Amino acid sequence: MKVQIDDVDQKILSYLIKNARIPFLEIARECGISGAAIHQRVKKLEDAGIIDGSRFIVKPRALGYEVCAYVGIFLDHAHQYKQVVGRIEAIPEIIECHFTTGNFTFLVKMLCRDNQHLMDVLINTLQNVPGISKTETFISLDQIIDREIRL
Repeated sequence: MKVQIDDVDQKILSYLIKNARIPFLEIARECGISGAAIHQRVKKLEDAGIIDGSRFIVKPRALGYEVCAYVGIFLDHAHQYKQVVGRIEAIPEIIECHFTTGNFTFLVKMLCRDNQHLMDVLINTLQNVPGISKTETFISLDQIIDREIRL
């Protein structure tokens, strides 16, 4: 079921994207509607799958994770997809995994303490997963854009 979102819904979403902890009453004042109406609209957006919870953003560098790397993963055989996903899901340094088109089967995002840690995870863990034929690693030097979708 596709839900139509109007200008008020878009305004609510824009406030929540900027600050998920903003009080609903503050959004209500900005939108010129009641707090109850904001609650109802947010519930509608959640039920429609447009909003999927809220979360705190933890800064990896503040916890000592200095290296962000993207690793392209090649499989021996496409039918090993599910088994490989199950194994790489257990690697705590992998924080995202995307099934992609192009040369790689998967593109994963990893956070490591330093280059030695990255090398250890690549050589001793990831490249030992049955079904992975090879990997190609890209180290991110800096993340220059970090944002949610704009409405």
